[in-house]
Amino acid sequence: MSIAPELSQLVFRKTERALLKLSAGQDAESVHGFRTTSRRLQTLLEEVIPDRDRNQKKLLKMLERIRKRAGKVRDLDVQLAALRSLKVPQEPRRKTQLTHGLIELRAKHEKRLRKVLDRETLREVRKRLKRTSKEVKLHDSADPLAVARTMLARVGRLAGPVNEERLHQYRTVVKRARYAAEFAPKSAEAAQFVAQLKRLQDAVGNWHDWLTLTQTAAKRLGDVNQSSLVAALHNVTGGKFRQAVAALSSSSTIQTASQPVSVLAEQSRKPGSKHPTMVARSETAA
Repeated sequence: MSIAPELSQLVFRKTERALLKLSAGQDAESVHGFRTTSRRLQTLLEEVIPDRDRNQKKLLKMLERIRKRAGKVRDLDVQLAALRSLKVPQEPRRKTQLTHGLIELRAKHEKRLRKVLDRETLREVRKRLKRTSKEVKLHDSADPLAVARTMLARVGRLAGPVNEERLHQYRTVVKRARYAAEFAPKSAEAAQFVAQLKRLQDAVGNWHDWLTLTQTAAKRLGDVNQSSLVAALHNVTGGKFRQAVAALSSSSTIQTASQPVSVLAEQSRKPGSKHPTMVARSETAA
């Protein structure tokens, strides 16, 4: 099953539109839209059609530079959304303080994002997008569903249980596998496969959003012994972690494409030990 040509051309047009929308305003929707659309294009050129020429490599490098800046803003958008949804009575003043701090930090990163969206950069990216869309060799493309399953099998073969670091790996791979699978021609198999990957992506992504907020709050307000708000966030993040691991464990998509998923959440229940979500590394959200 080769790539659907109309989907290939569509992602180029969507990337250009998302870029122009982002340059016009860096609101949460435009930032998220550019990141997801450009990620899809990256997956197309790196995974589905891996034979890249110099122009395509330069295009991906330029998009990556913009996406990295946009990721800083996106990180703060998801943290603000999570914090505003948190309905707990603990430390209302500190919650307000944290909210204002995140808003100020977002404004700082938004300003940096605008700097990389100068007129010359936009013109060059658009030119390279148009050129790549005309020159991309679809006949050399791999089967999108096969590519997605190979990506899942790759992370599935990693040794060890599903701890926080492993969950980060699943988060990245599941997201890119979904983007690859979306290039497959329409079929019941493809639709079911993509839907399952989306559910996994949502579950693991939700955990990551709360993890990022918890880490930020701990840096600004202190650890669980110093702030009841941080303790509440810590508990929510722990629950999201267990939900994400359960989603992976019960997923037929993961089980058929990779080794069985094992869970070591017991470490979070050991007396006197920190919950692993408090020490997991932070990654930019998508």
